[in-house]
Amino acid sequence: MALTLEEAVARLGDKTSAKRRSAARRLGALADGAAGPALLDALRREADVRRSWETTYEMAIALGACGHRPAIGLLTELALRPTEDDAVHSALGEAIVRLRSLDEGLAAPLEWCLDQADPSLTDGALRAAATLGGAPAPTTVGRILDVLDPLDPYDGLRYWAAVAAANWPGKRADVFLASCAAGPRADVAEAARASLDARRADARDDGTLHAGA
Repeated sequence: MALTLEEAVARLGDKTSAKRRSAARRLGALADGAAGPALLDALRREADVRRSWETTYEMAIALGACGHRPAIGLLTELALRPTEDDAVHSALGEAIVRLRSLDEGLAAPLEWCLDQADPSLTDGALRAAATLGGAPAPTTVGRILDVLDPLDPYDGLRYWAAVAAANWPGKRADVFLASCAAGPRADVAEAARASLDARRADARDDGTLHAGA
């Protein structure tokens, strides 16, 4: 039987990393803001335990899902630390964008992640953008595509951008998606084709797609 909110919060203090990790994963699934303070305290303790990076990952993801804004400071501090755990930085990027976008919109946290020149942080930020489904400002889209366009067509960093770009403004997003759709990496191409289909459907609904287009 799945843990209740109270049970999962209590398990965040368990002596075994696997149980702390499962608790954090459960709290992320529940996405209940009431878990935020306990998750933040747990992440403070967990962040310096090098061997439990998977648990740190789940706690960061859960904080983003719970919408716990007071976690932004710690998440930012951790994102600026050098690490070999790329997955952790991906989770931090996702959580930072999720939480900061609640007050600032997508553009500012996305651009902050881009400024760090950390592909893992950027990947998480793009995953958040795709999940949230918003449309960043055209200048932010341009900055993202400046990073993505030169990448090898097999680079996985393109995937979440291809999902998120369904909502991006501008012709340049169409060009990016067309390039991804024709590319050699199957998951990226499939995501890009789905986004192109969504953009065409939106254009038809808005009356901006000409007949035969």
